[in-house]
Amino acid sequence: MDILLIAGLWLDGSVWDDVVPELTALGHRPVPLTLPGQGDGSASATLDEQLAAVLAAVDAAPGRPLVVGHSAATSLAWLAADARPEKVAKVALIGGFPAADGRAYADFFAIEDGVMAFPGWGPFEGPDSADLDEAARQRLASAAHPVPEAVARGVVRLTDERRFDVPVLLVCPEFTPAQARECIAAGESPDLARVTDLEYADLDSGHWPMASRPRELARILAEAAEA
Repeated sequence: MDILLIAGLWLDGSVWDDVVPELTALGHRPVPLTLPGQGDGSASATLDEQLAAVLAAVDAAPGRPLVVGHSAATSLAWLAADARPEKVAKVALIGGFPAADGRAYADFFAIEDGVMAFPGWGPFEGPDSADLDEAARQRLASAAHPVPEAVARGVVRLTDERRFDVPVLLVCPEFTPAQARECIAAGESPDLARVTDLEYADLDSGHWPMASRPRELARILAEAAEA
């Protein structure tokens, strides 16, 4: 199966470099995506352009792919399920919940000069980054691309309720499946509360398991693709 890999804020397709060979060895075809505005040099990219890049990859897949979204890009993966419910076999969401219809995609940090730069590790101290050594932190920070304002503040638009019938795997790295269930029950993710086939996978890592636990993450994604 094709497994489309969408990194979260600031990161391009290279963040999956340690996951790709593991997925290939497990018999799948990983396709890491570099999104407009996150690795192509554009500071004016929009959320719609990022979604178009994801949908182009979905449409190019010979079969029905597993679409994987990490962190803020869980919203992009879910938008792909909304736009192509008949084409997406399953969605895997790593370390985040998709934004609800009408909400900003990822307006989390200050925008300066039209971009949202990586804010450093201060906001992520604790469970998010506890498993990253200094070398891993330096690699991730040095690879970070400022996110264009039109991406971060782009508005999520969901239109097709058939998305709720697309199976979803919620990968829980810095939080547990029990905590995720509590958040969903409390109304923090209205869309996930309506998914008809929602499963959970526990992964003992921080927020960036593709950097700290690539083999374990690849196995979880491969099992999701095969289920």
